[in-house]
Amino acid sequence: MNGSRITAVGHYQPRRVLTNADLERMVDTDDAWITSRVGIRTRHIAGPDEPVDALAAEAAAKALAAAGLTPGDVDLVLVATSTAEDRSPNTAARVAARLGMDAPAVLDLNVVCAGFTHALATADHSLRAGAARRALVIGADSMSAVADWTDRSTCVLVGDGAGAVVVEPEEPVPGARPAVGIGPVLWGSVPSMGDAVRIEGSPARFAQEGQSVYRWATTRLPPLARATCERAGVAPEELAGVVLHQANLRIVEPLARRIGAVNAVVARDVVDSGNTSAASIPIALAKLVERGELTTGDPVLLFGFGGNLSYAGQVVRCP
Repeated sequence: MNGSRITAVGHYQPRRVLTNADLERMVDTDDAWITSRVGIRTRHIAGPDEPVDALAAEAAAKALAAAGLTPGDVDLVLVATSTAEDRSPNTAARVAARLGMDAPAVLDLNVVCAGFTHALATADHSLRAGAARRALVIGADSMSAVADWTDRSTCVLVGDGAGAVVVEPEEPVPGARPAVGIGPVLWGSVPSMGDAVRIEGSPARFAQEGQSVYRWATTRLPPLARATCERAGVAPEELAGVVLHQANLRIVEPLARRIGAVNAVVARDVVDSGNTSAASIPIALAKLVERGELTTGDPVLLFGFGGNLSYAGQVVRCP
């Protein structure tokens, strides 16, 4: 087997939309301050009837439908989340139950904002090793549940949602050049600075050292993103799309420029969705595909980063 590829995408966001005007009535802030500091205008907030596994299952169902598959066609479910409601059953097991699946392997990965790209690499490795036949990879988070709604520096950032992809084998074609649907992962972390982004306490609350994260993301990550392209054999200027973790617009835009992807569509979904942690990359990717801004076979850089000061990236081909 040559490897694996993404064959379909899907996303789901809660019904409730929280605008900057709404936040003005909740905390000492205003639209001008929010848009100038983080570039966010709206975000979706889950209601009491929309737990994380429900968001994930909705996104997964859309991806399966787009792939023309049934839940029974999948034997591995990976959910990247840092806002699981319970320790056990895990979120992946709850998603499998909601979808009516029989006997899939079910794994949660908590790598916070880099979770989806870690999970995608794990699915790719599982298929390459023959441990799975077909996988659902989901990023899902309810960041509103861990927000401090009195802290204007963080509560304006957060949003909720889920994005999902179907991963299938990339079958070899006799006589053809090997295809790379999901390129080699480049991943790592900075453990000594892990406390710069935290979800801790009881009840758990999201906090971060914003300036430290900004400097790290905009200075240390561009060469790592370029190295990810090099591993895939794709030059940055050959990329059709760049989908970074949607942390805030003041990080996304300079990081995209410094990668050198001059011909790429750059995802800016953070403006409409806020920071949805592990969900941000698959939501943004799904929207670009659904709008036709990326087409089948386009090379796209996915690069997640954040909590633990962890990162993971790969170049993928669009379904």
